[in-house]
Amino acid sequence: MKMKQTTLFFLTLVVAVFLAACSNGDKGDQHSNMNHSNKTEQKKDSSSMDHEGMEGMDMNHSGSGEVPKGLKEAQNPKFKVGSKAIIHADHMEGMKGAEATIVGAYDTTVYSISYDPTTGRKRVTNHKWIIHEEIKNASAKPYKPGDEVIVAADHMKGMKGAKAVIDTAQQTTVYMVDYNSTTGEKVTNHKWVTESELSAK
Repeated sequence: MKMKQTTLFFLTLVVAVFLAACSNGDKGDQHSNMNHSNKTEQKKDSSSMDHEGMEGMDMNHSGSGEVPKGLKEAQNPKFKVGSKAIIHADHMEGMKGAEATIVGAYDTTVYSISYDPTTGRKRVTNHKWIIHEEIKNASAKPYKPGDEVIVAADHMKGMKGAKAVIDTAQQTTVYMVDYNSTTGEKVTNHKWVTESELSAK
């Protein structure tokens, strides 16, 4: 009788140990799956951040030098055409701190905008800058924050023809500039830099 009880006790003990091992194995798998899931999410987040950060990559740093029809040259700009200035804007990598040569100076209304690119990419917010003359069928009067417009500028892929909302509007002098990027790139006829984003060399 004692022999049977002892055998039964050992069998119960073996079964209990076996079940415990299986249970820990499942937890280990769950933990492994959780780590894999977290890594996947981190990769997704990283990819998303890279996607957002690619705005400057699609930007046309250099331009043709042509200006929109109706844009008026500034009569008395703070920075004269041909003069040098330091850029304090950071619209794209390598811009801030670069020495610029003023190519053109124009009096207009300048806007920062948010828009959905026609390429289907993620919404661009607070893009700087477009000017009044770069709005399709622009009204005679300047637009106000909250107004909706169609963009005629093509500073970035998917910008031309996009529906945009005006974020900010200001009457000022804007400049077209040439500069050597701090990353080593030569940029010509860049549009636009506002007067407040420049300082004397």
